[in-house]
Amino acid sequence: MSEATTGRLLFEKKKFFPLQDVDEPILFREQFPYTEIPKLLFDGETPELNPASDIFITDTTFRDGQQARPPYTVKQIVDIYKMLHRLGGPNGVVRQSEFFLYSKKDKESVEKCLELNYDFPEVTGWIRANKEDLKLVKAMGLRETGILTSVSDYHIFLKMGMTRRQAMESYLSIVDAAIELGIRPRCHFEDVTRADVYGFCVPFAIELVKRYRKSGIPVKIRLCDTMGFGVSYPNAVLPRSVPKLVSAFLTDVGLPFRMLEWHGHNDFCHVHANAMAAWLYGCAAVNTSVLGIGERTGNPPIEAAIMEYIELKGHTDEIDTTVISEIAEYYETEIGYNIPKHQPFVGEDFNITRAGIHLDGLQKDEEIYNIFDTASILNRPVGIAITDKSGASGIAHWLNSYLELEPRSRIDKRHPGIIKINEWIQKEYEEGRITSISHEELLEQSVRYLPEYFDIDTEYIQKAARRLMSDTIQKLVANEDIISMDAARQEKILETLFKENPFAQLAVIADKDGNKNTDIFIRSGKISPDDEAKLDKNYSKRAWFVIPLENEHMHITSIFKSKLTELLGVTVSAPIVKDGAVMGVLRIDCKYEDLMKAGRDEMKIDF
Repeated sequence: MSEATTGRLLFEKKKFFPLQDVDEPILFREQFPYTEIPKLLFDGETPELNPASDIFITDTTFRDGQQARPPYTVKQIVDIYKMLHRLGGPNGVVRQSEFFLYSKKDKESVEKCLELNYDFPEVTGWIRANKEDLKLVKAMGLRETGILTSVSDYHIFLKMGMTRRQAMESYLSIVDAAIELGIRPRCHFEDVTRADVYGFCVPFAIELVKRYRKSGIPVKIRLCDTMGFGVSYPNAVLPRSVPKLVSAFLTDVGLPFRMLEWHGHNDFCHVHANAMAAWLYGCAAVNTSVLGIGERTGNPPIEAAIMEYIELKGHTDEIDTTVISEIAEYYETEIGYNIPKHQPFVGEDFNITRAGIHLDGLQKDEEIYNIFDTASILNRPVGIAITDKSGASGIAHWLNSYLELEPRSRIDKRHPGIIKINEWIQKEYEEGRITSISHEELLEQSVRYLPEYFDIDTEYIQKAARRLMSDTIQKLVANEDIISMDAARQEKILETLFKENPFAQLAVIADKDGNKNTDIFIRSGKISPDDEAKLDKNYSKRAWFVIPLENEHMHITSIFKSKLTELLGVTVSAPIVKDGAVMGVLRIDCKYEDLMKAGRDEMKIDF
């Protein structure tokens, strides 16, 4: 038996639920005392699970979503709409998207989205309950529109100043007008979780079903949990129980599943659970917004509904889940919206692990601590944030992931370079650091302690050294004290070199035969005899000495590891010329990390 036939038979067998046109508003003070936190009441009645065979998602990003932030531009609306189309796939899992129709920008957005000629999501409207607004829907050529039909006495009595009968008659007149125009009405039962379900909502809904049976035009009902009072508990009492609410419209109204929709808000942090309860108890549609952005605390996030849909169905139904990450990136980069870092599926840190014990598990097998294959499903590889709690396991995992090493080639957490990096990190936090270690810093330390794993961009580093040290070294070799080749005079200059040149780490002068003419200086002063014993006694075969001596130009070496400091660096050297003859060579060493930091905007290594 078809759903339509089932709905008709149910409708014909229904009890009689007349409108209860009360004199005073019913505000359910036992549940909503206002001066206190709302109360949850329970009874012994529990409706049965009754999911629709065809469930789907609708979108309110351009309606409710725009009530929570500065309006989107036309381009942004069109771009997001295109992504919603790709996200929902060819089977229309994201079936409809609703739009405002009032301003010039609203209309232009609708027109441009309609021009795309997508089957899904269908462009629908939203209007107030008056016939003038209905003309806007007709003029735009839309086949369906939402209509604001508030159902709680808070709205009917306190906001609109009407009786229940007056409100119902007003709503029905606009529904009749929509049907006459061939437009599908979608009645938004605003504030349904504070409404008298059997005194107003069910009688009103029965009148809507009568119109559907007579005209053949579906009259949809959207259950709007305007204040987020709904709960997913089936044994809670009306009007707060989402299962009981949905069941009432299906069993006591006879509404077909496909004509019932849920729209929630997150005021009490129930928004996703309530939407899923609505699906499980019979709503065909849940209304969502991108990133959950909506009035006050927001709506069900579409990305969460997509995941739940796949879980319930057991297959993707050709949904493109990677679009979720594209949407998140678009909001961050194009719109300038700051997504909370820990927001599920879309936040920068949603699949980032910090705890050392978890990182050790990730190093062994990613599946232990990642919710699913985020790399293939969301195009978001599992990540880690390195702190003093990460340990060697975390550092090794970060580096193996960055280098994309196969299991047999992975760097072990006991590697001496990993131990050195961990020591550096611990020192950072011992000195008062409170932020996590950035990827740039990790890369710098990895290149420093594990250079064999990196194809270091020598050309870039040399260019940075030339830019930063050229003027300095040329001025020094033109200094009369340096030209004198008098060791005492030269050493006075070298002693002051480091104060004025933050990139310099070591300096020495050799005579024309390659012998050391001065002591070797580092930032703390002359090196110790023990350190000097580690170094060459004559430089006549070293490139930094030979090349400037022969061609009389400044020279910059490739990256090397210092015997003295065990740091990566480059040497900048230049000839000392007197009366046209080369008398010696000045050498200045620069640390690799300093050069990389100073010129990071030119860096060719991809972080």
